[in-house]
Amino acid sequence: MRYIIATKHFVCQSCGLSVTQQELIELREKLKSPVENGEEEKEKRRKEYLKWWLSKKK
Repeated sequence: MRYIIATKHFVCQSCGLSVTQQELIELREKLKSPVENGEEEKEKRRKEYLKWWLSKKK
């Protein structure tokens, strides 16, 4: 991505996508979210399983 001062946009040199800084931040968050949400979901399931498993041992 290359920043164009005159238009205050970031432009992708390979596909031509033009976005503002805020739009770029939002796009990065969208792309990052599934990985983080997946990890959070995995951790939640692990804790639920551990709680269930420990409750059966009492």
